[in-house]
Amino acid sequence: MSLLNLNDLYKTVILEHAQAPHHYGLQPDLPATTLNNPTCGDVLTVQLVVTANQITTLQFSSTGCTISQASASVMTDVLLGKSVSEAQALIAAFSKLVMGTPIAKHDRDQLGDAAVLGSVAQFPTRIRCATLAWHAAAQALTEVTTDDQ
Repeated sequence: MSLLNLNDLYKTVILEHAQAPHHYGLQPDLPATTLNNPTCGDVLTVQLVVTANQITTLQFSSTGCTISQASASVMTDVLLGKSVSEAQALIAAFSKLVMGTPIAKHDRDQLGDAAVLGSVAQFPTRIRCATLAWHAAAQALTEVTTDDQ
């Protein structure tokens, strides 16, 4: 894919998810994990439910920049329905990608629209914006207990 097409795709994905975020909103009865990015002012809360080792609910609420909002929306699409180990592997792959480290084609394919956010590696100050939701999901996964336990 040409650089121009990649930039257009990046802009399209960012704007689409920032303007109409998927899985946005919190439920008052679910535990929540909140992280912030003091550099940019982003504050993001993630709620997730794991049932039988699968993420069955994943939603977020946030205030902040377009990149953090879009990344959180894309993250919910990517991780919802995955097993805990699949989600952890995808979170690690995404973190590598936005740091500029090449990842396996399979991981890139599994990341879907999130893979275009790898472009933020060119802008180091935006990496924390792009990874905030993913870090919150990783932390929430370590805090949650499955219904089977």
